[in-house]
Amino acid sequence: MDKCDNHFLFILTGVWSEIKLEQSPSEVKRPGERVKMSCIISGYSLTSYNIHWIQQRPGRALEWIGRMDTGKNSALYGSTFQSRFVITEEDSSSRQYLEIKSLTAEDSAAYFCARSHITQTISKPKQKLFSTSAVVT
Repeated sequence: MDKCDNHFLFILTGVWSEIKLEQSPSEVKRPGERVKMSCIISGYSLTSYNIHWIQQRPGRALEWIGRMDTGKNSALYGSTFQSRFVITEEDSSSRQYLEIKSLTAEDSAAYFCARSHITQTISKPKQKLFSTSAVVT
């Protein structure tokens, strides 16, 4: 696995598949402005999995922002991210967005889009997370 290129390679029923989540580059914004980050998904059907957005501020733990129920254009948010954070998707492409309105200094962080991958086993399901990052400073 080559982490530098943000490529994720795995085997699915004997077939090689490449899953890619590509995010927009880092941006520098001023307080009060807004930012809109994109996550382009390839290598699988967007309607098969939900896309999650995660924030990591410097020196802090990861925080779950929310997820888009793909194909339904319906987002679910963590309690601290319900007012200024908006997750949307483009129906015609494999692209999702995270928009943050009225930026504050507290919003300076790394933002990740991630796809959960659940495999069923005899005992219990296992969950894996595929992600890349973008930073807003």
